[in-house]
Amino acid sequence: MIFERMVRALIDCPVPIIGAVNGAAYGGGCEIAGCCDFLYAAETARFALTEVTLGIMPGGGGTQTLPRAVGERRAKELILTGKPFTAAQARDWGLVNEVFPQADLLPEALATASHIARNAPISVRQAKLAIHRGLQSSLRDGLSLEIEAYNRMVPTEDRREGVLAFNEKRPPNFKGR
Repeated sequence: MIFERMVRALIDCPVPIIGAVNGAAYGGGCEIAGCCDFLYAAETARFALTEVTLGIMPGGGGTQTLPRAVGERRAKELILTGKPFTAAQARDWGLVNEVFPQADLLPEALATASHIARNAPISVRQAKLAIHRGLQSSLRDGLSLEIEAYNRMVPTEDRREGVLAFNEKRPPNFKGR
């Protein structure tokens, strides 16, 4: 029950979660990785959902997040065999965004986080929400959700600051308001 609540909290977190895997992400670790908004891995990282080899099955979101990342057929192969896979395979299949040498992994993840943090916080949260909920809807409903999220930003100070900074050819100073 606690693991399930954690999985839901990760998936529902309004701010982006960037995963950085530098070792073995097996079982629950792989499921946590699957809950991240996107994922970086060291070249030596390995992944697996081995639960079926223990007489159980993934119960922390793995049967839902892995197929959304890698497709149904690949997810069935990985979950039903419990077979481990490499960081390069995870990247090629869509679970991992980028693979780095281990020494570069954390600096690259932090650089991406810093890049996102410079953007308007309300915009980042609304875009994340629109992507996540939109993919669980029809295209028509997703488009409606997107425009609703967009319209929430029209009256914000950050939108006014972003347009002004663009016109003045300077970096924006977002406040999250």
